[in-house]
Amino acid sequence: MADRTAADLVVDRLRAWRVPRVFGQPGAALAPLVAALERAGGDPAFVPARHEEAASFMATGHAKFTGGIGVCLATQGPSAVQLLNGLYDAKLDSKPVVAIVGEDVAGPLGGAHQEIGLTRLFADVCNQFVRYARGPGHVPALLDQAFRTAAATRSPVCVVLPREVQEAAVPDPQTYAAGVITATPGEPLARVLPHDADLAAAAQLLGSGRRVAILVGQGARDAVDEVVALADRLGAGVACSLLGKPVVDERLPYHTGVLGEAGTRAAAELMGGCDTLLLVGTNEPWTGYLPMPGQVRTVQIDIDGRRVGSRYPVDVPLVGDAAETLRALLARVPDRPSPQWRATVENSVDRWRRELVDRAAAAAEPVNPQLVLQELSSRLPRTGAVAVDVGTVIYWYARHLELPPGVNAQLCGTLGALGCALPYAVAAKLAAPDQPVVALLGDGAMQLNGLAELITVAHHWTRWQDPRLVVLVLNNRDQSGLATGREPVGDPARRRPDVPYAGWARLLGLHGVRVDRPELVGAAWDEALAVDRPCVVEAVVDAAVPLAPPEPALADLRGLFADGDAASRVREQVDRQLSVAADDIV
Repeated sequence: MADRTAADLVVDRLRAWRVPRVFGQPGAALAPLVAALERAGGDPAFVPARHEEAASFMATGHAKFTGGIGVCLATQGPSAVQLLNGLYDAKLDSKPVVAIVGEDVAGPLGGAHQEIGLTRLFADVCNQFVRYARGPGHVPALLDQAFRTAAATRSPVCVVLPREVQEAAVPDPQTYAAGVITATPGEPLARVLPHDADLAAAAQLLGSGRRVAILVGQGARDAVDEVVALADRLGAGVACSLLGKPVVDERLPYHTGVLGEAGTRAAAELMGGCDTLLLVGTNEPWTGYLPMPGQVRTVQIDIDGRRVGSRYPVDVPLVGDAAETLRALLARVPDRPSPQWRATVENSVDRWRRELVDRAAAAAEPVNPQLVLQELSSRLPRTGAVAVDVGTVIYWYARHLELPPGVNAQLCGTLGALGCALPYAVAAKLAAPDQPVVALLGDGAMQLNGLAELITVAHHWTRWQDPRLVVLVLNNRDQSGLATGREPVGDPARRRPDVPYAGWARLLGLHGVRVDRPELVGAAWDEALAVDRPCVVEAVVDAAVPLAPPEPALADLRGLFADGDAASRVREQVDRQLSVAADDIV
């Protein structure tokens, strides 16, 4: 029997941490590890991507859709550089990812082929943990430390494995050098609850509110029942961040939808009219759409104390797990529903939903993109996942796609990096091959990563129990990225080269449907969701359809001012906040 190598130890640690698959691009500096993964017989599986950036998005997508730790592989030099986008996505959206980078430098360091200072390269994005393995005996503990740090800090980490270390025979455990840190797998995440005095203060503040609003982010994912129970007890209205859209059932009559520039008028009105605000698991960047400071009293719940009060002034900060903290609040908050406020919120939601129908029905040339998402909404499978890319598709997703409870949707929320949706969709499908997945993206994202990663889909789909992976491409042919509805895209220089996206899918043995008339939209979705293989729906849409961001609701505030100068100052302050927020998120 051949000697075991450190690469085999890496596979052992991946198994111990229950990693089902790793994503990456093979190369010489990773050859021993890739060979060890092949010997592992699919436990864990190695999933080659067409590009390292896509591999890092897949790892982050795995973390987002499964709640586990994503793992990606790359070699030194340009391969390592390409990981950064996906790792920054994980960092800014607080997801655990382990990047394993192979290095193969012969001779002295300094100017070697493809040599890059990997520690400095990853120092910011993996600021919690970047380490080199200097010998095979270090590998198990080093991997354990990396996984433990990623899980505990909800962030990406990096381990560099020189090729000579990967190839080295494993020493007898009894001969490990002194100073080697031993570790065992596990995720020792503590139970975190606020102090009783803080819970009592928060309960008193919320119980005394007459017009309560609750803003829900991704951090409330495991606290749905508690959010709904508290909202009913207080007669509160609910809004969500973009990342929080899948959390609370959007069909609830008092759910106003997504807050922010891509969001709804009803959510903006909720913020404009409330006098008490509860933030749950959200680091909402569109602060210009939150109530004006001083208008409301605010409680914020977050597991990460660094985020409490970082975006918006908070009266009572509560650092703790969302579900347990809300349960503790429910035991203290009095049952004081506000029927008049709840009715006001529900009327606002009803008006907005009628407006959405009118917007989707508006004429466009050739197809209104809002209609495409509106028609999907009633047909979206009741289980599975939705992956959303960056661009105008976010606006239509945020407003027109109603997510059924249990459907997980993810996007590159804070970084706003183009080209994430197809890699996300691949990760979601590999994690649950018996569930349908829908990817939503524009033609720019499709040309960036989607066309290549459709090859990955074609390679894997025949092994899926449910073959449905539907890729929507909103083809508006806008080269400049300025398709905001403010002007038609008429300049040929701003036109993106057209690609037969549906034809490319058919060339790969998948299915493809092209839609260039509004009356074909519904039938196209029916066909795509019924076919026996993955499908690309190419919708040729009008780039001039207005995005129409909601105006921050200042009607209540404007009535408080007797002079126009004061009102003007408020509006100027809001405009400044929106300008700052626009730099933070697409």
